[in-house]
Amino acid sequence: MIVKNHEADRFVVNPPKALVAALVYGPDSGLVQERSEKLAKQVVPDLTDPFNVADFNETALLADPARLSDEAAAISMMGGRRVVRIRAATNASAEIFESFLSDIKGDALVVVEGGDLAKSSALRKLFEGEERAAAIACYPDSARDLADVVRDALRAEGLSIAPDALEDAVSRLGSDRGVTRRELEKLALYARGHERVTLDDVRAVMGDEAEARSEAACDAAGSGDFARLDRELERLWTADVAPAQILRGAMGHFQKLLVVRESTGRGEPMEVALKRLRPPLHFSRAASFKAQAQRWNPGRLGEALDMLLEAEGLTRTTGVPAEAVTARTLMNIAAMARGRS
Repeated sequence: MIVKNHEADRFVVNPPKALVAALVYGPDSGLVQERSEKLAKQVVPDLTDPFNVADFNETALLADPARLSDEAAAISMMGGRRVVRIRAATNASAEIFESFLSDIKGDALVVVEGGDLAKSSALRKLFEGEERAAAIACYPDSARDLADVVRDALRAEGLSIAPDALEDAVSRLGSDRGVTRRELEKLALYARGHERVTLDDVRAVMGDEAEARSEAACDAAGSGDFARLDRELERLWTADVAPAQILRGAMGHFQKLLVVRESTGRGEPMEVALKRLRPPLHFSRAASFKAQAQRWNPGRLGEALDMLLEAEGLTRTTGVPAEAVTARTLMNIAAMARGRS
């Protein structure tokens, strides 16, 4: 069966009793994880329970295809249904799931987490077409959905939020549900002891000058502008901005470029893909970001993200100066933007 994005939150907390397997997929990885966990907890409240939860990724499944049926058929030592949770699934495992769904063993709930699967994806089509299975879409929150998420999260902490603060918070969130949750946790902690979150609270927690400077450096790297990148990095070092913060910001920047390029690759107009970004781009960056999205292709964006991930690892695990690693990585990415590597 097909579960659309706007139906998914209700579905995962009240799934059909006959449901035996669900594919939770989409570009919002944080939302995929959140909905997968909510669904699994309807069967096993404690997902760290080793007796009632089997948790592994697609690589392990491909190495041992029989494991899926074996885990689903296993009887819990503590009684009750079990959960089999499989992460990072792709079309490579479609045949394994097809075999399982054609001859279901046991009564476990199988929860499969996937990425941004195309409509033609074999894995997605399989779960959509099975009566006892579900394909649950997870796309970035709309502004209206985000407002509800913000209000609900703060209400759970005994807080309300002023209308102007809510509007500002929504404008800064939405690209990933996991990031949204972490930002709201910080906001609630900051406002603890008060009854209402104000605009000043939101701006104190969710936005600062260092972030704007990091964005400028990312735009320079993505545009291949060496001179501007050099200037922006110098300003960041002068302001004592941590290299780790710059690298995390750069990863977010290039992930957004990748989301836009993948959307346009599926036929979505560039302007529509840009408007769906959360938080939305500031008007002053829109032209530069659009030009970058046109300059890069998905393959090279993947390479840039790998470079940033490697750089982050180097700054954490070696004695190499973090500033030098960060600067070299961004300069190499700028060279890629110019077609020099």
